[in-house]
Amino acid sequence: MPKPFPSPIRYLRLGGWLLFLVTFLYLYFFQSNLLTSELRGVMSASIVTGYVAYLMIGCIRGFTLIPSTSLVLLAIPIFPPLPLFALTLAGIVISSMSIYYFSESLHLNDAFEGKHGERVQKLKKILQGNSTIIIFTWSLFPLVPTDLICYLCGILRIDFRKFIIGVLLGEGAICGFYIFLGSYVMRLLHATNTP
Repeated sequence: MPKPFPSPIRYLRLGGWLLFLVTFLYLYFFQSNLLTSELRGVMSASIVTGYVAYLMIGCIRGFTLIPSTSLVLLAIPIFPPLPLFALTLAGIVISSMSIYYFSESLHLNDAFEGKHGERVQKLKKILQGNSTIIIFTWSLFPLVPTDLICYLCGILRIDFRKFIIGVLLGEGAICGFYIFLGSYVMRLLHATNTP
């Protein structure tokens, strides 16, 4: 069976992804004040530029397996709730699609099926039967990264429409909850502290 592309290219893509992952995780965990202050600086210069910067970070965040709620919590004090919700959903859709197709283009399914063929088939059967509900529930649960299910769905070639609907519904519900509740609490705190 011919390989879809030569192994060195596959390793180069994986190496590039790992380098990006390490860099982003370093910035997120050890330079988070820098990230927040940069977003605020961009926002004060131009609201449109701030929105674009947030959307770009949201689009690439998925490759790091950092939950989208972490980015949302950083952005609640900076952005108004409605644009933040719309930008967050757009970032989640783009990020999830990228991960889905990225994992498929690397042909990670070949590696998984070769090593764990029986388990992969069982998991595929479970996900294909109730994929939207499983993906929705996974996306809604805040303690597991939704990006992991995106990789899995790409590897297992789960129907894209069912996959993206599940992600949108689950992530939309949890992010909407955080954004609108967080904005409401911030307004209350501001009103309480204002003489």
